[in-house]
Amino acid sequence: MSQTHFYQPKEGHGLAHDPFNAIIAPRPIGWISTKSKAGVLNLAPYSFFNALNYTPPIIGFSVVGSKKDSLVNVQETGEFCWNLVSQDLVTAMNTTSKPLAPEESEFDHAGLQTIDSEIVRVPRVKASKVSMECKLTDVVQLKSATGDTVGSWFVMGEVVGVHIDKSLIEDGVYKTLKGAPISRGGGRGDYFKVSQDNFFELLRPE
Repeated sequence: MSQTHFYQPKEGHGLAHDPFNAIIAPRPIGWISTKSKAGVLNLAPYSFFNALNYTPPIIGFSVVGSKKDSLVNVQETGEFCWNLVSQDLVTAMNTTSKPLAPEESEFDHAGLQTIDSEIVRVPRVKASKVSMECKLTDVVQLKSATGDTVGSWFVMGEVVGVHIDKSLIEDGVYKTLKGAPISRGGGRGDYFKVSQDNFFELLRPE
């Protein structure tokens, strides 16, 4: 008997829960703040998020399933901010995942204070220890292998400003562990936190 569970996604996975996002895990959380043309603030977490380029620094997040407020706002204004989800902000982050009407703000719903950015007009999460101000570089609607468009969009932005709480910097080095970042796993609500016990260093070969 084979020791491998094989499936073709188009035919179903045959398991109790789709394993895809549990396999590609843990993933950093894209806690994205945006502002509509009308001035309404939006804040939402995206689990398909990552860094994409060094110079210039570019980050991106995927809006899956439908054109959510974050995507509409970014397309209208060309700006967004990423905010670090540390362990102390997990409950607030989860609160901002609740679907609200476009005229309602997740900042208010979660009881979060804002703080003005330096370059973009989108505010940041005041309690977040790291934030990145971004200007839109591209929005790509995803396609299948056959070329058919799917109802998901990949949003990319150049980082034009970075805010770091000085408590996270030691001898000029940003300490990831001090930021206590939370990452997304699979399932309905699986999350991971980093710890010193799980840290190791591995340098590239010369």
